[in-house]
Amino acid sequence: MYGRSDSFKRLDHLTSLGMNPMLQSTPSREQIMLQAIIFDFDGVIANSEPLHYAAFRHVLAKESILLTESQYYTDYIGMDDKGCFAALLTRHHRTLSPDVITDLIRKKSTYFHEHITQSLCLFDGVVDFISMLTKRWPLAIVSGALRNEIEVILGEAGLRDAFLSIISAEDVNEGKPNPEGFLKGLDALNRSEMQSIVQPANCLVIEDSVPGVDGAQAAGMRCLAVSNTYPPEHFAQADAVTDSLAEYDIDALERKLWNT
Repeated sequence: MYGRSDSFKRLDHLTSLGMNPMLQSTPSREQIMLQAIIFDFDGVIANSEPLHYAAFRHVLAKESILLTESQYYTDYIGMDDKGCFAALLTRHHRTLSPDVITDLIRKKSTYFHEHITQSLCLFDGVVDFISMLTKRWPLAIVSGALRNEIEVILGEAGLRDAFLSIISAEDVNEGKPNPEGFLKGLDALNRSEMQSIVQPANCLVIEDSVPGVDGAQAAGMRCLAVSNTYPPEHFAQADAVTDSLAEYDIDALERKLWNT
């Protein structure tokens, strides 16, 4: 979490991203309430982490690099493709260059798209949950996945129009736990057709990974962790934890976190 001095760092960070820090100022106590919700994608909306692991494993095997399921879920989940490939190449003392990583990302994306129609699976209750939220709050997605991967799944699920903005791997310089994606996601919402400016403290992030929770809180946002990928005990730092979004009581969470 940011301390007082970190608040100034966050303002500097907003400015460096081309955002207006005056639109992100700290709200008064009376203004603090839930006004927007940001979703992670893989592991929260789509049960696509197994397919991402299979795609990584397939591409890396051709480079004679073994990635076990345990390694993926322990060390690399929550990273975007660029960060994951860079970390693995470094770990195995391989050549690390932008061209090499770009080629690996392309091959992984090809594998992902070839198999997504067989593997498309949304978590139970998530469509109804999102449909309910759209009637009350503006929604965004901030994900380390590639935009076309997100768009394909949302389109198949009939959920694309539920989200006013999508921040994907292509839109950030640093992946989670860096707060850049969350700050850009909120900035995109504030640039949409909403009637009022939303501050970080008014925003809820729904995440399934520790780096995601850390990034959301570093952005000054509240975070609900969903234990789809990790057991609940991994999320001691989250503001709230649930094992499912099916029939989740968002009103009770709002009362708990915003004292409404």
